[in-house]
Amino acid sequence: MLSPQTTIELAGYQGAGSILSTSLLSLAQSLNASQLFGPVATTLDVTAQGETAGRLFQSVNTGKRQLCYVASGYLTALAPDLAVLDLPFTVTERTQALAALDQIAGQSLTRALAQHSGYRVLGFWDNGFRHISNAVRPVRQPADCLGLRIRTLDSAIYRESLDALGFQAVTTDVSDLMCVIRSGQVQAQENPLTNYSNFKIYEHHPHLSLTSHFFGVLLLVCNEPWFRSLSEPQQQALQEAASQATQQQRALAAQQDSVLQSSFLQQGVQIISGSHLELEQLRRATVYIVERERQKLSKSVVQHYLDALKS
Repeated sequence: MLSPQTTIELAGYQGAGSILSTSLLSLAQSLNASQLFGPVATTLDVTAQGETAGRLFQSVNTGKRQLCYVASGYLTALAPDLAVLDLPFTVTERTQALAALDQIAGQSLTRALAQHSGYRVLGFWDNGFRHISNAVRPVRQPADCLGLRIRTLDSAIYRESLDALGFQAVTTDVSDLMCVIRSGQVQAQENPLTNYSNFKIYEHHPHLSLTSHFFGVLLLVCNEPWFRSLSEPQQQALQEAASQATQQQRALAAQQDSVLQSSFLQQGVQIISGSHLELEQLRRATVYIVERERQKLSKSVVQHYLDALKS
């Protein structure tokens, strides 16, 4: 059983203005309010201290820290079924995707990750639809992507999907995102709108295409052995606090998307919305990836996530 004096460390990789940081702080406050735990230490942005996001994730996996959020694409190598969250152009309504993850699909993915890692999933967070920005020209169709190097996160499916669109996809840790953008090592990048805003990417990339090519899912995870060391009241308090933080985070994510678009227009960003994109061309370029990966996934995940998105 965890000593009530033991410090719990929660960490993330975004600054104080991020909705992820806001939700992480809310979680920490709930744990403190429960009076069932020792001190709760919160590091909002490990990259500001010179640590990579990858090292953060690993620190929770090994138990050096207790809790963090992590983009699903970073964990696909550990649990292949998580690839279902990385398939391009499969999600059109965030509410459908999140509802599926709150039920059997999420339970299946939680078990799959626990079998191959030290992570326990406490919630599925909304990391928004991912869109493409660049410093060169408007991107409406695959032909516009040719010759542009695009930064993405460390996911084989992300890289392959972007290559299929015509880009030259490269991976960097989020701590190096602005360095490769400022230096011109990449001419394009893909991220949810919240990151386009928080990192002030719009100062370097005036062209923003609302492609919604991926729906980003973040996993709120804790260290599984640590969780098992908790008393039953502590486990219940943690799960309740995580659930509350998850609902808050999702509400903030949905609200922020519409607000940010108005802000970007005021910053002079040239926004290309879905009605002005050749979305069917973009989707067709990646459909072979979806069909191939679908065959690799467990039947439960296909039925309760992918098929649920079509209902």
